[in-house]
Amino acid sequence: MTEKPAAGESSAGDPTITWSDERLVQGCLDGSERAWTALVDKYKNLIFSIPIKYGVSRDDAADILQSVCLELLSELSNLKKPGAVRSWLITVTVRKTFRWKRKMRRRLENERFEEDQESLAEGVAPRDFVEEVERGQMVRDAVARLSPRCRELIRLLFYEQPPIPYSEVAQRLSLAQGSIGFIRGRCLHRLTKLLQDVGYD
Repeated sequence: MTEKPAAGESSAGDPTITWSDERLVQGCLDGSERAWTALVDKYKNLIFSIPIKYGVSRDDAADILQSVCLELLSELSNLKKPGAVRSWLITVTVRKTFRWKRKMRRRLENERFEEDQESLAEGVAPRDFVEEVERGQMVRDAVARLSPRCRELIRLLFYEQPPIPYSEVAQRLSLAQGSIGFIRGRCLHRLTKLLQDVGYD
C-alpha cells in the first residue's frame, strides 16, 4: 500500500531521484522496484494535493492516491509519451476526485457544493488549477535536486506544521543556531537558480 505522503519527503542518497520521467518509466517497465518507488515518491505529493485542494479529507485523498498509483502501474506500458507522466497523473487524479465528489453528492443530496464543483463536470481541471499544481511539482523537483542538507533544511523550515524554531532546526541538523540563517540563504539561492533554469517565474 502507498502511505500518505509527508511534505518534503525524498529518497536522500538514491540516484533515481534525479532520473527523468522517461528513464523512470522505462525502469518500471524493465521490472525495477527502485524505479517504481522513485516514480511514486516523485509524484505522490502532486497526486495527494489535488483531492485536498477540492476539499477531500486526507484519508479519502490517500485512497485516491492509492487508486491512481495502481492505475499508473497498469497503464505504464500504454503511455505513448513517457515524458507526459505528470499530465497523465493530473488528468487521472482529477477524474477520480470527481467520481469521489459525485459519490458524496449522492450521499448528501441536500447539501450545496462549492462553485468549483462545476469545473469538474467532465473530469477536466481548470487551467489555473493545473498551472498551480504544475508549479508545486516544479518546486518539489527543484528541492529534490538540492544537497541532502539543503533538502532537509528546506523541509524543516518551510514544510513542517507548526513551524519549527531555529533552535530545534539547528539541533536536528547538528548546526550552530547562528549559522542557520546563512545556510538558509545559500540553499534558497540555489533553489531559486534551479527554478529559474526550468522556467519557473
